Amino acid sequence: MNIVVEKLPKCVATLRVEIPADKVQGEREQIVRGYASKARVPGFRPGKAPRAVVEKRFQKEIAEELNGALISEAYDEALKQESLHVLDFGVPEDVTTHANGSITFVSKLTLAPQVTLPEYKGVSVTVPPLAVPDEEIEAQLTALQERFADFTAIEGRAAAMGDFAVIDYTSTVEGKPTEEFLGKPAGYLTGREGFWVRLDEKAFLPGFAGQLFGMNAEDSRDITLTLPEDFPVSELASKEIVFQTVLKELKEAILPALDDELANRLAPDKTMAEIKEIIRENMAGERNRKISDMKVNQIVAHFNAQVDFELPEELITQETQSQADAMVKRGVQSGMTEGEIESQQNEIFASAGQQAVSNLRTNFILQEIARIENITVSDSELINHLAQIATQRKVAPKKFIKDMQRAGRIQNIRSSMAIGKTIDFLVEHANVVESAETPIND
Repeated sequence: MNIVVEKLPKCVATLRVEIPADKVQGEREQIVRGYASKARVPGFRPGKAPRAVVEKRFQKEIAEELNGALISEAYDEALKQESLHVLDFGVPEDVTTHANGSITFVSKLTLAPQVTLPEYKGVSVTVPPLAVPDEEIEAQLTALQERFADFTAIEGRAAAMGDFAVIDYTSTVEGKPTEEFLGKPAGYLTGREGFWVRLDEKAFLPGFAGQLFGMNAEDSRDITLTLPEDFPVSELASKEIVFQTVLKELKEAILPALDDELANRLAPDKTMAEIKEIIRENMAGERNRKISDMKVNQIVAHFNAQVDFELPEELITQETQSQADAMVKRGVQSGMTEGEIESQQNEIFASAGQQAVSNLRTNFILQEIARIENITVSDSELINHLAQIATQRKVAPKKFIKDMQRAGRIQNIRSSMAIGKTIDFLVEHANVVESAETPIND
C-alpha cells in the first residue's frame, strides 16, 4: 500500500491511501471464495453454485466487504507506519476503483494531542487540617436553631445588623429599568415584593444589606451598588445599579435552646448530645470530601498551568455543548426560568467553552500519565464496578453490562476508571501541606 499522512494543525491529519491492484484482487479472491463456499442460491446445493452466479448475486455485498476490509487494513498500516494515536478515523471519502484495478481513498483523521509532561510526582498542594474547627460546628448548630426560629415584629427601633427585613424593590441601570437597559429578562435583579433579607453582608448582593441599616418600617431608600467585574450577566459587569427599596416589615428571630426538646423535634428519641455527634461526623465526612477535591483541583491546575498543547476542534465543540447542557440543567434545578437562562446564553457558552478546554486538556494529561505508569483497569475491576452501578440502579448486573456493551460505553467506562486510578496515584505521590490559614473550598 502507498500511504501518505499529512499532519495539519488542531490535531487533524489527512490520510491518502492507494491500494495496488494485486492487493485488491487477492483480497477480493478470498472474499468471493468465502461466499462461494457458503452461498445459498436457488437451484443449487449450498456451496455448489457457479462462481459467476455467486459474484453476480452478491455483487453489492462483496464490494462492501472488500472495501471495508481494505480500508480497515489501510488504517492499521497507517498506525504502524506513522506511529499515530488516532481518536477518530473519520469517514473514507473519494473511494475510487481505477481502471487498473487499484483503489484509492482519502480520510480525515482526528489525532490525539502530543503531550509533553512536566514532573508529575511530588506536586505541592496546600489544604486545611482535616479536623473540623469548633467554630464551624457552632455555626452549624446556630443554623439548626435558625431553622426552628420564631419571628416577631420589631417595633420602636430601626433596622440593625442581624435583623430580617421584608422589602419591596425595583431596580434601574443608567436611569432605565434594568430589563429595559438589558433588552432581556433580568430575573431577581428586576425586582421583588415581600422579599426577606437578613442584615448580613453575605446576604443577597454584597453591600446591599448594610445599606438597610437604620431604616424603619415603611421607609424608602435608594440602594446603590457597583456590580463586580466578574458578574454573571456580562452587560452589567462593573455597572452601577440602583435598587428603589421600601422596607415593609422588620423581623427578629427568636432562637430555640439547644436542648433535648429541640433534638426531639429533629429526630425522635435523640438527645442533643447525640445530635451534636451526628453533626460532627457528617461535617467531618464532608470536610474530608472537600479536602480531597481541593487536592485534585490543585494538581489539575498545576498541570494546566505547566502544559500546553493543541486540542481537536471537534472534541472541543462536543465537550462545550455537553458542559452547556449540564449548566442549563443545574440552572433549571436551582429555579432559573427559561427567560433567565436565555438571557445568559452567551455567558453560559463562554463558561462552558473554558471548562471544556480544561476538561479535555486534563483528560489527555492523565491518560499520558496512566500510559507511562502502566495504570490499567483489569476485566474483574471493570465487571465489579459495573455490577455496583447495576445494584445502585436496581438492575440485573448481566442485563446492565449487556446494555452497556450494546451502547458502546464499556471502553469509556474503563477509561474513566483508569483516569480515576491515575488521580489517586497523583494524590498519593503529592506533597501535601496542611495550613490552618487555607480556607476550605465550598
